[in-house]
Amino acid sequence: MVARKRSGQSWDDLRFFLAVARTGTLTAAARQTATEHTTVARRIQALEEELDRSLFHRSNLGYALTEAGEALLGVAEAMESAFLGARAGPVGEGHGISGTVRIGAPDGFGSVFLAPRTHRLTGRHPGLEIEILATARIFSLSKREADIVISLTAPQQSRVVARRLTDYRLCVYGSSAYLAGAEPIHTVADFARHPFVGYIEDMLFTRELNYLNLVDPQPLARIRSTNLLAQVYATLAGAGLCILPAFIAAAHPGLVPVLPERLSLTRTFHMHIHEDYRKAAHIRAVAGFIAAEVRAAQGLFAGPAL
Repeated sequence: MVARKRSGQSWDDLRFFLAVARTGTLTAAARQTATEHTTVARRIQALEEELDRSLFHRSNLGYALTEAGEALLGVAEAMESAFLGARAGPVGEGHGISGTVRIGAPDGFGSVFLAPRTHRLTGRHPGLEIEILATARIFSLSKREADIVISLTAPQQSRVVARRLTDYRLCVYGSSAYLAGAEPIHTVADFARHPFVGYIEDMLFTRELNYLNLVDPQPLARIRSTNLLAQVYATLAGAGLCILPAFIAAAHPGLVPVLPERLSLTRTFHMHIHEDYRKAAHIRAVAGFIAAEVRAAQGLFAGPAL
């Protein structure tokens, strides 16, 4: 007996289709949709039966789109965009700002700059919730991994609205205790005689963080971490010198800039928002708040006076 195909339920199934297409596994899609992986599998099967075609290649590695799945992806994303646009009311229509906004940001910016400030916004809007993904990685807006992304580069993805937030300065820092007992540093060449704390080079998520060789072609980095805050605390403990953003070092009085007038670097923070979300009231409110807080802290990002 041939199963009777359903009608009128395709959009609900398409939500699960998009989740699997973006994550590649049933388990990850289940987390994204807050359901069980068996529910996701059942929804995908129902959609394939309704369309009478296979949408995914199944393997031990996960789910990959078939040609039919690729064709459906564009249609599903267009439907999703229309739905999000209809749901997103502009700020000032008399409705309170509510909802959850997920921000993907480098660990330093997310933990040291954003985290201590966001309560000011949620305090004004009780219905607003903010999630900060403060980690050293690239976030995909197209896969809905975040609503707002703070990046060190201009957008590499399509349908992304971007704005330049600010330049920020990096200098060489050491703890006051380390510098008191180490060889004096009078010139940039003297850095070569000191151990450094830095990133694990083959695990850098962006080339903008590959700057240790600007101090010395073969820097002596005995302690390395993918996490910037781990580098901060290793430096505070006297492990050596470290190139750090000035806005992070400013939070630790025990860190002393070394020759900032002779060696400093500049990088830039950008804010990215998917085109589908840029008119949503809660996204606009959070994005505007971040931009305003960054503008108010320009001195912090500029670093120590020369």
